[in-house]
Amino acid sequence: MAEPKKPKKPRGKAQLIPGKCIACGARCQSACPVNCVEMTDAGEPVILSDKCIGCLKCIKVCPAEALEIQFTPEELAILEELAKQQGGVAAEEEPDEEAQALAAMLSAYRGVWVFIEQTEGEAARVSWELLGKGRELADAIGVPLSAVVLGEQVEHLCHEAFSHGADQAYLMDAPVLKHYRTESYLRGVRHLIDQHQPEIILMGATGLGRDLAGAVATVVKTGLTADCTGLAVDDKRNLMQTRPAFGGNIMATIMCDKYRPQMATVRPNVMPMPEKQAGRSGAIIRSDCPIREEEILVKVLEIISDKKKDHVDIAGAEFIVSGGRGMMGSDNFGILKELADELGGVVGASRSAVDAGWMPQDRQVGQTGKTVRPKIYIACGISGAIQHLVGMQDSDIIIAINRDKNAPIFEVATYGIVGDLFQVVPAITAGIRALKAQRSKKVA
Repeated sequence: MAEPKKPKKPRGKAQLIPGKCIACGARCQSACPVNCVEMTDAGEPVILSDKCIGCLKCIKVCPAEALEIQFTPEELAILEELAKQQGGVAAEEEPDEEAQALAAMLSAYRGVWVFIEQTEGEAARVSWELLGKGRELADAIGVPLSAVVLGEQVEHLCHEAFSHGADQAYLMDAPVLKHYRTESYLRGVRHLIDQHQPEIILMGATGLGRDLAGAVATVVKTGLTADCTGLAVDDKRNLMQTRPAFGGNIMATIMCDKYRPQMATVRPNVMPMPEKQAGRSGAIIRSDCPIREEEILVKVLEIISDKKKDHVDIAGAEFIVSGGRGMMGSDNFGILKELADELGGVVGASRSAVDAGWMPQDRQVGQTGKTVRPKIYIACGISGAIQHLVGMQDSDIIIAINRDKNAPIFEVATYGIVGDLFQVVPAITAGIRALKAQRSKKVA
């Protein structure tokens, strides 16, 4: 007598768990083999259940576990019957050797590192900013925060790193590291990673940091997210790296959940500077330098400084008056300079103004320019595209001047003025001059 045919195991349908999607950049949509995933304007998936085949591919690639399989009551009954026939043990509960190997590899990496960028013994400000964010991440997952210092006669930077929040510092001090060269620093950082296996490495998104981070990530075969504007960790110790995506139209959260270390670069002035704690100490872990000068093909013949007397660093300015397409031409930026001079600040520009040739590229504020965090940011004739907002939205006070009352810039502005900037800006300048004159009379 033939045995009764076992019912086919149901596969169910994928569905979104409300509130868990992080808009990672449509991973689920790209993984779906039957095109049953559509994306909303907010970057969240919509599952077309009539097309879903329950293949689990979207669920496996989701870094936030925001998708699950839903079964009908009839399908649940079949699953229960199959479980009874198998003695109560479902096939999914069998050990997954691949998953176990991945878990073992991930657990071997521990610690948060911040690379201390330095030039001739002077640290870049972004390094201290990253130590502040690194402190938050390290405390969240219960690991030490380490500074990574490479160079010649740079031990003083280790002590400065302790005052900015580091628990310990890995120091590689050698003449071959006096000047930055990709090959020497790459081999030095790679040596430290192989020895100590950190789970997170943060670097500044400067010219040096971008060059080194990309080289290190390539060699150690891990992921790298550039120009992050936000960093956090989830309950599985994955680094949640937020940055603008699709031309700056959305903010995507990227995760590197199957590789270590997790690497990210962050622009200067994006993260707040941590409060300096004088007298704070930590352990210095010295490492021998595995690099010999004769092994490095690139030689530094001369250092030519780009610090000019007329050079303006808008990233460090406390007062910025920026102009956009509404300025109508380069000559009109003169009224912004008058206001900036009265405030003791500098003139900035949006990308559209720079592309039009009205201002030099080093004055550009935004995703493809400089990230700024001044005390006062005055946006004149700037509509407020997200590429620009990313670079200035953390200013203490934002004053927006625009004729369009619906301009996006007003959504982030502390104070908004709807009007003709060619009348408003001179009026503000005149008002400041009058106040200064009154103050001078009182002092006299």
